[in-house]
Amino acid sequence: MARRTIPLHIQMAIGFAVGLVGGLLVYVIAGDAPWLHWFTSYVTQPVGQVFLRLLFMLVIPLLFSALVMGVAEMGDIKSLGRAGWKTLLYTVVVSTIAVVVGLVAVNLFRPGDGVDPQVAQRLLEEASGRAQGIVDTARSGGSGMDLLVRIVPDNVFKAAANNDILAVMFFALAFGIGLVLTHTPGAEKVKGVVQGLFDLSMTLIDLVIRMAPWAVACLVFNLAALFGWDLLLRLGAYVAVVFGALAFHGIVVYSAVLYFAGGMSPWHFFNKSQEAMVMAFSTASSNATLPTALKVAEEDLKLPRRISRFVLTIGATANQNGTALFEGVTVLFLAQFFGIELGLGQQFMVMLVCILGGIGTAGVPAGSLPVIAMICGMVGVPPEGIGLILGVDRFLDMCRTTLNVTGDLVAATVVSRGEPQDETVATDTNQA
Repeated sequence: MARRTIPLHIQMAIGFAVGLVGGLLVYVIAGDAPWLHWFTSYVTQPVGQVFLRLLFMLVIPLLFSALVMGVAEMGDIKSLGRAGWKTLLYTVVVSTIAVVVGLVAVNLFRPGDGVDPQVAQRLLEEASGRAQGIVDTARSGGSGMDLLVRIVPDNVFKAAANNDILAVMFFALAFGIGLVLTHTPGAEKVKGVVQGLFDLSMTLIDLVIRMAPWAVACLVFNLAALFGWDLLLRLGAYVAVVFGALAFHGIVVYSAVLYFAGGMSPWHFFNKSQEAMVMAFSTASSNATLPTALKVAEEDLKLPRRISRFVLTIGATANQNGTALFEGVTVLFLAQFFGIELGLGQQFMVMLVCILGGIGTAGVPAGSLPVIAMICGMVGVPPEGIGLILGVDRFLDMCRTTLNVTGDLVAATVVSRGEPQDETVATDTNQA
């Protein structure tokens, strides 16, 4: 009798539970014991970081090849344009709803009014160094037209080395369009090479993913063992508002979009997407979850391959509803804490910038913090106040990344509606 294997998402959930329970127990029993800092510094943290670095190592070749093939397999510019406009419309509409949900929640519950000033001062002092670094990054990152110009890379290899995902995506889109327009034997050979790069990347990622349950246990153990529930309790109202808004958007809004625009049962969708959601929550990175999301879209949700590759690779950076929502809530939370009342006009500007921030934010852990610092500076809120939320950001980053990745899969489902299935999938279905 063949041995029954446990599904990967169940293994990761077990790893998450073991890491969380073990970390909290150690936090209660050991506290600040020197051996705990040694264990997290030299055992659990390296394991988790090696796992993430292996995934990030493969993100650029995977993203490039998946996006190029997604565009090339459209077959013609008309099909590409249709998928592109659907994806853009979805991103703008659903991101706007996400930010509105966040702004309504933070105005209704006003979590910034209830923070203990002494606790806040201690948090600001503890995180002053890191907060200043984030503020400096935001100020040096450019804005407006400069950011738009920098999407077009002058050297794609330099962009890849600097992890400039948007620039790499622009080059991949251009490369894919070139393959669509070029009908020569040489172009077909190039297409085969890119397909080979994608297949190779997925094979290597499958090997890396096998260590996911262990890595998830280590990553969560670090979070629980070093911080426990202490920081969550200190900023309980803020954490509750962010988590509640994310949960409302993920359950209510996504279910409505799936049912009415995607033509799919929300129960079926969420049941089949568990593996990607667990991976997103564990790694707090849309880019690191991209391989799993592609696998879920093609194998579990049975979406057309060319659509899922196109939408998910773009969505890993450009469709981040959870990030947009989180940025809006955090800016208004800090404004409330500092006693700065933002009018409707200022909140509308915050909403617009958050939508754009959700499109351009790096799909890596804590990628949204420089954007929040920039928005704070725009509306007169001290950017250094971001130090207040740094302690709880890791947990909230895990939550909003889960929403981001789920939103990417919802987008792929919506865009796939009405599109023909891949020829191989259709053939297999007919044979069955």
